[in-house]
Amino acid sequence: MHEMADNTRAASPAPPGPGRRPRAGAAGRAVAGWTATFRHRLRAGEAGSLPVLLVLALVWIVFQSLNQNFLSPRNLSNLGVDIVGTGLIAVGVVFVLLIGELDLSVGSVSGLAAAVFAVLNVYHGLPEWLALVVAVLAGTAAGTVQGFSFARTRVPAFVVTLAGLLTWNGVMLAVLGTSGTVNLDENGLVARLTNYYFTDDAVAYAVAALATGAVFLSSYLERRRRLAVGMPHRSLRDIAVRTAGLAVVAFAAAYVLDRFQGLPLALLIFLVLVAGLDVLLRRTHYGRQVYALGGSVEAARRASLSVAGVQTAVLAASGTLAACGGMFLASRITSVSQNSGSGVLLLNAVAAAVIGGTSLFGGRGTTWSAVLGILVIQSIASGMALTDTPTAVQLVITGGVLFAAVVIDSLSRRSQEAHGRA
Repeated sequence: MHEMADNTRAASPAPPGPGRRPRAGAAGRAVAGWTATFRHRLRAGEAGSLPVLLVLALVWIVFQSLNQNFLSPRNLSNLGVDIVGTGLIAVGVVFVLLIGELDLSVGSVSGLAAAVFAVLNVYHGLPEWLALVVAVLAGTAAGTVQGFSFARTRVPAFVVTLAGLLTWNGVMLAVLGTSGTVNLDENGLVARLTNYYFTDDAVAYAVAALATGAVFLSSYLERRRRLAVGMPHRSLRDIAVRTAGLAVVAFAAAYVLDRFQGLPLALLIFLVLVAGLDVLLRRTHYGRQVYALGGSVEAARRASLSVAGVQTAVLAASGTLAACGGMFLASRITSVSQNSGSGVLLLNAVAAAVIGGTSLFGGRGTTWSAVLGILVIQSIASGMALTDTPTAVQLVITGGVLFAAVVIDSLSRRSQEAHGRA
């Protein structure tokens, strides 16, 4: 018996020395900590972008299994260009959703801007750059008129913009006149927005490196600011892991794009605008006002915020981005017609914002929500086209994804209310 006990003690592993911990145990504790944090955030209704990322991954896996060309460099490059027009409109919708309202006129405003550009440039000989500026300003003016009307009359924004949907569509038809369709110069400035590519491989990799470095620097400086005032902050390990994840995605995207025609100009413009607007919303006084207004209009008034001014500015931003999106949509087909801005454009823009994680109740969401949402919608459309699936099925699937996103948003809000965070 003593001999067996001695053998057992000899076979058991020696405890770690002073100040030393097993590596596997440290890694296990880190994983357990992240898992516990994720479960807590999930119960509190703060799952973030994870659900839409899982949906996007599922969509890509399904369509790649059905057609091996889905994840080809050519299709992914085309997908990157196709998301820009509707994606910009969806970013404008995010601004309006953040204050708990909805803009139904974005499709008509995008068509109006495209019509203004086409008529001024093609029929009146105005230089493209000047016609482009006037077209975007037309969208800004339309959004400002709606915003002012909404702020001053306090009629719900969806009613004001529903009237705007009809009004701006009528104005677009009047601008186009009897011509119906206006063809744009296929080698002009607007056409090059979506048909120009940076063919040098170094450009895509340089953009990936700059984006990764900018995100790391921004996160690190934010950590220092929070640490200096004693606020909760991310650990350096967390920042490093997030940056590494972004670097993998960014450089993989650069590699795939370079295997086709290079980095599309349209995609670069889109990502720069989205990043700039994200900084505007999260880092400026104006952005904090927008989120505060989405939390509670009455609380914002008591805090002496310019409620009417913010509401007007938000609708103006939506109109401006709708006009920009309309120009990219016109660039993609190098023409403008009486059907511009119609069809499912409005539905896709709103769906992209909601699917991406922007709350219908206001106060939660980012410009990147629109990017993720339009990626899901356009990926479904691209996969359906490759597999020759009827459009009806595409609409049903998109509608199902949208419904699921709304349900998740509602459940998240209930969880936040239960935890006292809504």
